[in-house]
Order: sequence, then structure tokens, then C-alpha cells
Amino acid sequence: MSAVTSPALETDAPAAPRRRVLVSLSGLLLGMFVSMLASTVVSTSLPVIIHDLDGDQAAFTWVVTATLLTTAISTPIWGKLADLFNRKVLFQVAIVIFVLATAAAGFSQDTSTLIAFRAVQGIGAGGLAALSQVLMADIISPRERGKYMGLFGGVMALATIGGPLLGGVITDTLGWRWNFYVALPFAIAALIIIQRTLHLPHRAKMKARIDYLGIVLLSTAVSLLLIWVTLAGDSFEWWSMQTILMVGGALLATLLFIIVELRSKEPLIPLSLFRNRTFTLAVIASIATGIAMFGASVFLSQYMQLARGATPTEAGLMTIPMIAGLLVSSIGVGALVTRFGQWKPYLIVGSVSLIAGSYLLSTIHYDTNFALVSLYMFLLGAGVGMTMQNLVLVVQNTSKPTEIGVASSGVTFFRSLGGTIGVSFMGAALAASVTDLMAGAKDQLTAAIVSLGAKGADIAAQIQSGTLPQVSTMPPVVRVIFEDIYAQGISQSFLIAVPFAILSLIAIIFLPNKPLTRMTTSERIQASEADLATVSVPEGMDVAASADENAAESSDQDVAAPADEDATERSVAPAEASAGR
Repeated sequence: MSAVTSPALETDAPAAPRRRVLVSLSGLLLGMFVSMLASTVVSTSLPVIIHDLDGDQAAFTWVVTATLLTTAISTPIWGKLADLFNRKVLFQVAIVIFVLATAAAGFSQDTSTLIAFRAVQGIGAGGLAALSQVLMADIISPRERGKYMGLFGGVMALATIGGPLLGGVITDTLGWRWNFYVALPFAIAALIIIQRTLHLPHRAKMKARIDYLGIVLLSTAVSLLLIWVTLAGDSFEWWSMQTILMVGGALLATLLFIIVELRSKEPLIPLSLFRNRTFTLAVIASIATGIAMFGASVFLSQYMQLARGATPTEAGLMTIPMIAGLLVSSIGVGALVTRFGQWKPYLIVGSVSLIAGSYLLSTIHYDTNFALVSLYMFLLGAGVGMTMQNLVLVVQNTSKPTEIGVASSGVTFFRSLGGTIGVSFMGAALAASVTDLMAGAKDQLTAAIVSLGAKGADIAAQIQSGTLPQVSTMPPVVRVIFEDIYAQGISQSFLIAVPFAILSLIAIIFLPNKPLTRMTTSERIQASEADLATVSVPEGMDVAASADENAAESSDQDVAAPADEDATERSVAPAEASAGR
């Protein structure tokens, strides 16, 4: 049997020049910056926004979970589309959807409208989250991706640090509505730069088949679950007919979704992916990462403003330690992964840091020394930085190159789903805790309000309305009671993340420690095609003639016979890539 290979497929071929890669990544990085900035710039002002729109704790939670919900649902859809259509165009469409919905949210007059626009915003965010990983796999090999992942971590950290600070300043000076417009110029710049700099390898056209029924069933299952979590214990009892209908409906929709995916020619989430042990364990670990990442970003902002009486600007400054942990760990670990090719020790350390950070944050009070709170936040941020991107990396390393889109988006989907469910549970637990603690402090609160005289009437009316309070503007005698109540409620919510973080550590320990390949997704596809060609050449047929026939069938690659003995050794590269699928 003859061996056919292409010199372009050598595993030891020099990587694309760093300058060219950075140019291609510039628009991608700016697009991610737009996404992160538009999300984080609002985080510190959310308590003020909900207060001004007369919303309660449930509205606060839904403003966050609406975005996370549609992000989770749309992520696998974008991933599937990435395997079928032009990925560059899809990324640009996602930016447009995200930014226009964000700008529209600035005109909201009530929490319902705000939640609706935030839901549309999540659709674009799902595309940016899924497609950025897929596009990186197109142009950078897993082994080299570590140092570039550090760039993504740096951009994420810059947006996550700068966003809350900028949002706080805008809220305190211009008003919170301007937070929703600040990303527009960056989005326009990102679209132009992506069009000019992002050049992807040619991909063979595929017939598009969209699993519409799968989309509907997945959306139904996730939505029913989140609505139940949000409303149970408040609008109706945990054990009630509504619970039976909602949970039963979610389970039924999930069962039907699995059946549809098994029968579909182009499933939204190919269940065959779960035969890959790396994918399955990475999904389990990603759920805990999502809960820690989204839960911390949402409830630490509330802690700073409702439990420590900080203004939006001060709250942005006070969350810097967590972002510092994320920045240092993502950039540092990314560089180490590329240099030494080892990834598992960093994932283990990261998951341990997640456990420690989540547990320690469950012990904080309104008067806890801020140096300790900063340390706890740093540990949590470091854990997220070491695990989030690297879990996607190891999945891309072992997935079939033709399924990179759905595999990458699958991990991102479960991370977003974990974050969505986690935030919903943490929000429900916080609302329940605050209600109980308020009832327990009724006498103390009444005495404090009475001591204020005429000024106490406004405070009493605000409490009775159920609107999320603006603690920083309250008189000290009432403020300290509210700070203590919200500190206890938020700290108890962080306990929910601990068991999931432990589960994440167990899953990471059992991840197969497979070396990272030096081939990009495009090179792996070419390698597998060349490898298939070697198998299909009949014995005794002229190798050059066979190569010509393959070239005619695949216009996007040239297949040539090895010119010397060294080329025969290089032909091992496609075989290795094929074995790694």
C-alpha cells in the first residue's frame, strides 16, 4: 500500500509567524472586548438600575439570568452553524445582535423591558462565546494556543476591571442608561477590523441542516427549569402543582430532546460527543466553573453595595482582586502550557482554588476585614482563570476536526447553563434568606425607623414596596441592619457553589492527560483527508497518479507523493492526527 502525504501537513513545520497570528486575532480580541465590556459595565450599576425601575430581588436575578439563559441556549446553535456556514460572517452577525440589543436596553422604562432586551443580548453573547473558540482553533494549534489564550485572558481582565469602574463612574455622573451605549464605537471598530484582518483557511461547503425541533425542545427544558427555580418558594410553594408541571415539563422536554438528537442527521448537540471521556468530564468540570464565574460577578457586586454600602464606582474598585487573580492565572498558565505542553496540573490547582475561594466567600460578613475578602476573591478569580479556557482547549485537542464547532460550543453551553442555573439558585436562596432575616430583625428595624422621626416614613415605604434598597443612601442606624442582612444572605448563597467545585475537581482528576497537538484544525482536516487517501489507493497503482486524482476531488488541497525518505517519516503526521480524533 502506498503512502500519500503533503509537506504542508508536517507536525514539525514552523508555526505561523506570531505577527500574522496577532493581526488575525486583533479583530477577534476586540470583538470579545466589546462583549465583555457591554456586560461588565452594567454589573456595578445593576442594583441602582433595579432600584430606579422599582424592581425587586427576583427582577435583579432575572435581569442577569435572562442573558445567561439565552446565551446558554444559543451557544450550541452558533456552534452548529459554525460547522455549516462562514464563521467570520457569523461572528460579525453576533456582534451586531449583541450591541444593538445592549443599546436598546438603555431605553427600558421597566424591568420587564430590560429583561427582554437582555435576553436578546444573550443570543449575540452566545455567538461571541462559541465562535471565538472555534475561530482560534482554525488558526492556532492547541499546543501554541496557551500563550494566545493569555491574550484572551488579558482582554477579559481588562474589560472586567475597566467595565465596572467605567460603569460606576458613568452611573454616578451621567446616569446608568449611558452604560448601555458605551460599547457602540468599539463594536463598529471591531466589525471593520475583523473584515480587514481575519482571513480563515478555505473550508469545503456543506449542506446546511438546522435541527429546529432540537432548538425548541432545548429552549423549553432550560426555560421551564429556570422559571421554576426563580418563582418557587415565592410565587408558589416548592412542593406544589406548579412545581410538578414545570419540573415534569422540563424533564419531558429533555427526554424528547435526547430522542430527537439521536434521530437527527445534523443534531444540535451530537450525543456521540459524550462517548469521548475528555468531553464528558470537561462538561462536568465546566458547570462548576460557570457557577463560580457568573455567581461571583453577580453577587459580589451586590455584596459591595448592599452589604458594605459602596457606591457603584467603589464597588468596581473593590472587585479588582478577583479580576487580578483571573488575569495573573490565565496569562501565566497560558504561557506555561505552551512552553511545557502540560495542562492537567494547572487545571487541578485551579479547581482547588475554586473550592477554596467559594467556601471562604461563604464565611464573609458585612464587617469582615476587606484584606481577607480580597484574598478570597483572588483565589476564586485564579481558579476561574486556570480552568475556564483550558477546559475548552483540552476538548478541542481530542475532538474530531469536523466537530470542533459543536464540541467547543458544547463545553461553553454547559458552562453557561451551569452559571445560569447557579445564579438562579443563588438568587432564590438570597431572596429567601433576606425575607427570613428581615422578619427576624423586624423589631430592631422598627426601632431604628422610629428613631429617625419623620425621615423614617420614606424608609418604611421603601421596605414595604419590596424594591431593592439603595443601602448607600440610608441613614447609618438603618443601613447597618440592611448591610448585616444582605451580607448573611449573600454569603449563604456562595455555599451553593462549593459542592459543584468539588465535583469539578473530581472530574478534572480523571481527565485523560493527552499531549496537545501542534496542528491547527484546518491542518488536521487536511491530514485526515490525506490519511483517507492513502487508505484508498489500490496496491500497485502509481502514487503520483493517485495524488492527481485526489487533487481533482479536493480542489482545496494538493496531494503529492513523498520525494525522499524523510518525506516518508513525515507521513506519520497525518496518521497521528487521525489517531488523535
